[in-house]
Amino acid sequence: MCDTMVALGNATLDGTVIFAKNSDRQPNEPLLTIRVPRKTYPPGSRLQCTYIEIDQTSETFEVLLLKPSWMWGAEMGANEFGLNIGNEAVFTREKQGPEALLGMDMLRLALERCRNSEEALALIVGLLDKYGQGGNCGYEKKFFYHNSFLIADPGSAWVLETAGQYWAAEKVKDIRSISNRLSIGSRFDRSHPDLIKHAIDKGWCKSEADFNFARCYTDSLITRFSGSLQRQKMSGELLEREKGRITMQTMRTILRSHEEGLEGNQFSRHSLKSVCMHGGFLYGDHTTGSYIASLHEKRPTYLITGASTPCLALYKPFWMVDGENFSFNEDEDEAAVDFWLRRERLHRFVLENKISPLQAYLAERDRIEREVDHHLAETDSKSADEARLKEIIDDVLAAEEKLLDETFAEIKYPEKLGKIRGNLYFRFYWKKQNEKLFSRHGMSRSHGVPSERRI
Repeated sequence: MCDTMVALGNATLDGTVIFAKNSDRQPNEPLLTIRVPRKTYPPGSRLQCTYIEIDQTSETFEVLLLKPSWMWGAEMGANEFGLNIGNEAVFTREKQGPEALLGMDMLRLALERCRNSEEALALIVGLLDKYGQGGNCGYEKKFFYHNSFLIADPGSAWVLETAGQYWAAEKVKDIRSISNRLSIGSRFDRSHPDLIKHAIDKGWCKSEADFNFARCYTDSLITRFSGSLQRQKMSGELLEREKGRITMQTMRTILRSHEEGLEGNQFSRHSLKSVCMHGGFLYGDHTTGSYIASLHEKRPTYLITGASTPCLALYKPFWMVDGENFSFNEDEDEAAVDFWLRRERLHRFVLENKISPLQAYLAERDRIEREVDHHLAETDSKSADEARLKEIIDDVLAAEEKLLDETFAEIKYPEKLGKIRGNLYFRFYWKKQNEKLFSRHGMSRSHGVPSERRI
């Protein structure tokens, strides 16, 4: 489950394209912030993706990836040209195929091989045709789905929605949000050549005049239970309300938004219908990472949590500059997981009602974010010295570490399970999740573990 959105320059305050996404995954699945440099490969090279091996290209571009710890592909990310992509699980009438490319694999391949949204759209469609999509996308339990994508560069954006090998694409005109549902209707800019004929042959629509991609190809039962209609409506309405003055801060507010009645109770109730998704039920996910990008042509600016639960986490600034200490290399998986787990410990202690008063933590987090906003307003990322940008990143990371240390130091009995609030199933769900998280990673519940950051 996820939510992704974009505002083109004609809808933002400063005229730049702004892209954002929450990645909703199984709650114990670390989402890593990985940076991979540009590379070249000899002719005939092969590439192992999550499940299958494919032909490698001669050169791959530098990429920033927010990726589940166990798979090759990524949930969202960017490359050195400012191309940004986020994917969504969608549930369709088309049958699941054998292990092939995951949507996350196609996303990463497009970032590594394409310079703009048009190239990325063409590449993903080509990969879909050549290799297909399929395979388990779940971490601790199996989960199968097809994919949609929001693809943006500094000047344009596309929505691409798929159902098995079939697809339709729509060019974004100003604002757009996508969620875990097909949303392209009877009007689209490009499509699979047999898209309509296939639906008619299957009996999903009567004629070309009757065709609507979302209506004809959607698995309505699973889609309805996903809560995606409510989430897409929420993000779309908030974007529409701010159209013409959308900023990174607007996106941050949307990514933290909850359904009516949940605010203040989000740590004792699950919510599939909130953009900031909270787990705690038989089905559904939890937001494990959040990401915002302002796509200045010369040097995009990013805000990244590097943590789950956007309403709790700190959005930290990031630029793709030399020597930054936020992202990790691909061979630093253990350190990248530790970075996510340190912040996840905070979330689990909040669930156990051990961070009291929570308002003290949130007040300091908000103060740090106001400083971040000031830095973003005062810093021209296009011409700023890289050393200054690195200094800003390091200062905010250090402030977050200090806040975490001070917050954990207030916990009197970290080794003891705290009292989880909520209904019986919610308490059972998070007790089991906490036990599995600490056991899987051999983690002490103690707050005294020093930070692993390289600052």
